[in-house]
Amino acid sequence: SCIRDYIHVMDLATGHVAALEHMLTREDASGAFTPINLGTGQGYSVNEVIKTAKRVTNRAFPVVYSGRRPGDPSMLISDPSRAHALLGWRAEHSSLENIITDTWNFMQRGQR
Repeated sequence: SCIRDYIHVMDLATGHVAALEHMLTREDASGAFTPINLGTGQGYSVNEVIKTAKRVTNRAFPVVYSGRRPGDPSMLISDPSRAHALLGWRAEHSSLENIITDTWNFMQRGQR
């Protein structure tokens, strides 16, 4: 299964805030933008996500396997080193277990 770099919504939010603060306080007023990856630098397979979701939710659910979509890369993992160097930012809540637990708890509260 494909491997992806998953990020907790709270880490994504703090990363965006750090980027905005950086833009507002930098001395360079050229208006140029610097691309910065917000991620963990850690990849998880879809199978790992499914296994963790079943464990965290304590639910069995059906999984349908199919072939890779055309053009879909087998691995996409970010390099967050620029975010750390420029923004002082690192993902703090983005373990796969934490992402799924927080999402499950949110859904259990009926907030969809």
